[in-house]
Amino acid sequence: MQPVWKRFGVSSSSLKRQLTGFRGLIKWQKTLAPGCIRSIYSETGKWESNYTRETRKRVEKWWFPRIKEQFCKISETDKSKPKFYVLSMFPYPSGKLHMGHVRVYTISDTIARFQKMRGMQVINPMGWDAFGLPAENAAVDHGLHPVTWTQSNIRHMKEQLNGLGLSFSWEQEITTCLPDYYKWTQYLFIKLFEAQLVYQKEALVNWDPVDQTVLANEQVDENGCSWRSGAKVEKKYLKQWFIKTTSYAKAMLDALSDLPDWYGIKEMQANWIGDSVGCYLDFMLKVDGKVTGEKLAAYTYTPEAIYGASHIYILPDHRLLHGNSSLKEVFQREFIPGKDSLTSVTAVNLLTNQEIPVVISAKSDFQNSLDTKIGIPSTNPEDAAVAQNLGLPFTEVLEVLPDGLEKVINSGEFTGMTRQEALKALTQQARSKEVGGDLTSDKLRDWLISRQRYWGTPIPIVHCQTCGSVPVPYEDLPVVLPNVTTFTGKGISLLQTVPEWMNCLCPRCKGPAKRETDTMDTFVDSAWYYLRYTDPHNCDRPFNKDLADYWMPVDLYIGGKEHAVLHLYYARFFSHFCHDQKMTKTKEPFHKLLVQGLIKSETFRLTTTGQYLKREEIDLTETGPVHVKTKEKVQVTWEKMSKSKLNGIDPEKFVQQYGIDTMRLFILFAASPEQDILWNVKTDAIPGVQRWQIRLWSLATNLIKARASGTLPNPELLSKNDKAEARKIWENKNLTISEVTNDFTKNYMLNAAVSRLMSLSNTLLQASQPLMLHSVEFEEALATLCIMLAPMAPHIASELWKGLVHVQNKLCTRYNWDADVLQQSWPKVDPEYLQQPDILEMSVLINNKACGKVNIPHQAAQNAEEVHELVLQSELGAKLLKGRTVKKAYLSPRTALVNFLVQE
Repeated sequence: MQPVWKRFGVSSSSLKRQLTGFRGLIKWQKTLAPGCIRSIYSETGKWESNYTRETRKRVEKWWFPRIKEQFCKISETDKSKPKFYVLSMFPYPSGKLHMGHVRVYTISDTIARFQKMRGMQVINPMGWDAFGLPAENAAVDHGLHPVTWTQSNIRHMKEQLNGLGLSFSWEQEITTCLPDYYKWTQYLFIKLFEAQLVYQKEALVNWDPVDQTVLANEQVDENGCSWRSGAKVEKKYLKQWFIKTTSYAKAMLDALSDLPDWYGIKEMQANWIGDSVGCYLDFMLKVDGKVTGEKLAAYTYTPEAIYGASHIYILPDHRLLHGNSSLKEVFQREFIPGKDSLTSVTAVNLLTNQEIPVVISAKSDFQNSLDTKIGIPSTNPEDAAVAQNLGLPFTEVLEVLPDGLEKVINSGEFTGMTRQEALKALTQQARSKEVGGDLTSDKLRDWLISRQRYWGTPIPIVHCQTCGSVPVPYEDLPVVLPNVTTFTGKGISLLQTVPEWMNCLCPRCKGPAKRETDTMDTFVDSAWYYLRYTDPHNCDRPFNKDLADYWMPVDLYIGGKEHAVLHLYYARFFSHFCHDQKMTKTKEPFHKLLVQGLIKSETFRLTTTGQYLKREEIDLTETGPVHVKTKEKVQVTWEKMSKSKLNGIDPEKFVQQYGIDTMRLFILFAASPEQDILWNVKTDAIPGVQRWQIRLWSLATNLIKARASGTLPNPELLSKNDKAEARKIWENKNLTISEVTNDFTKNYMLNAAVSRLMSLSNTLLQASQPLMLHSVEFEEALATLCIMLAPMAPHIASELWKGLVHVQNKLCTRYNWDADVLQQSWPKVDPEYLQQPDILEMSVLINNKACGKVNIPHQAAQNAEEVHELVLQSELGAKLLKGRTVKKAYLSPRTALVNFLVQE
């Protein structure tokens, strides 16, 4: 039969030229007779021998909707099945995905598919961190309402995510800016308020005098000016809402030891929290002997010695000197710059009833984040010096016993206790009287959650002149944002411009009152979203306890390292709090944490102006890159992909060019998850994974052809050498199952998993024709390879499996050939492989030359360092390697071979 191009008058060289691009292929297809367009097996029942670009497109087009339907839905939770909760940090709906999104969601999707194949009930939910300043700024810039902007972006990003074939549990979807979500954020806020873990006090903020609004730190430029108005930013004290996270500092620090290794993140958490050595105690302020009604919390490193306090120390920039305190004039009048200033203001300890003076420090700062501390001369020489200089009396409260043990004296009911006993008893009593006592560090501050913006969760508090700050009743939640149509950028007064919303009745006395006009920091929304995912449509409570107890903790949490401190800390705080409120069984929200690296690309900036340039504007000369037009030198750096830096890669264009499977395999293979991917360096992995897909296709093609040759497969026809080769394939298959499973469950080295599958495919490609035709080991290994490929590259794996399903005269009976590849059970290691002798015969090479064999314990055969040492200790090693310099030792566990490169 003539080749197709001869039958239709097309030369082979012409065909080759035309097939170099998609347009050429389409043009060539139009020369064919109708109905002769090449297609894939799933459509035609005839196997396509070559995996071309067109084949790949048809494979993905065919399988894309089918794979999407196959991922399980969690309409009803079957609590009899083991569960796996994989969670990737949800995105802000900016309107456009970037490669960082694609990386984290590809990892979570791969893990979710793998765990489902292991028989787990899996949720892999997705939602939107939808409140925040960017949407409000967009509303100001474009004359849109933030809800319009946000909803439009969500629709677009959801389309993009669906276009990548990701297996999210969309029925669990949440959106933090919708009332059915933030109702429960407000509910949790009130729970915190009732537990006295929420309070309001003055705090120093960035104030834009032109736009009359508070700015986040990132909105103030390097010159201290507002990013929008250009006005010089002022520091101003405003009353702000705080969540008392310091109350949980010690509990969260202690809980870290029970968590698995988080690749350095636990250490970051511990460093952020600090050593919980001291506590805050509450004082009531007096002036001229009269109680002012103002309270002050002051820190002490030695609460057990509190009866020996001589003074309270505050910094010169303390809010009492600069805020709206009634004592402001007194402090300012009595402050003498450059020296410790004894004031007429005194502070009464609400635990011990001791009254001590307030001193303004000559220092500009204390250690870490403190601005107020208690001076106790018995335990601090510096405090003793201040007391002596100012003539302040104090009592000695510690006594050293002959055995070196210290006990507390002159301390009321705590007298006679050891320091440790007094510390425990005193802080416990302070907590029970609600006057402080929570052990925390001197570096940790409570969480300031007030935001003077519109687009956030309204704080559910009503201010009444008679009753004070009163929480909104639970039955009146949610407090819904009013519909504001004009955005001027003056966010602090925006809610105050809606009198019908702001003016209300006090829930307690029914008198006139006003709503709180601050909204919550968006970190509050994301501090508990993992719990809402377990029961996202509940209208009666934030979540059902039984469902939360089944799904929690999150088995694997995936996200960026930039969120490994604050977000993680806040999420852990909320989880601990919900546990203490009997809302959940588990304290810690996340079992394992996978922090993925950034995807970086080269950026080009003009040295003089800092302007970013496109790559095509750069002349990469031998002397260094310069601007094509001006010949000015260009600064080259590696930075996170960003539209503003002109170094981004559009995921949609990447998929259009290479396909979904290639994109997934590239992302998984280019680097281990926690490493950064340098795009222009690592793109050499793209042709690598493309070639691998072609090799995989060849394996299926070779088996299909071999079994269609008319010769019936018969393992008895294999020679001794063929059987030995089949045994090696069997061992390689089992080793690969063991290693890849470990990569998916222990260290999440998915790049290593891809590499191991590549190695198995190379072994199968080297198999002889008799082995392909008559060996059950080859067939099982290829089927196993397809199954393990499926979570990573589901489209090509599905088509390869379809080809294997229809292989004639199959020998392998262990798999369910009536089901698609993603419905297969994850392969298990054969029991016989696990029962192999403990001793393995390892081939030893020196400078690539075989020198003999050494017996190695089976459990040590995969550890290069152990093998190296054992070979050196063996008789063969002592004879051939003693006294020689080993430059490198290469271990191949699959082939039981170690190669020593030695200096000649």
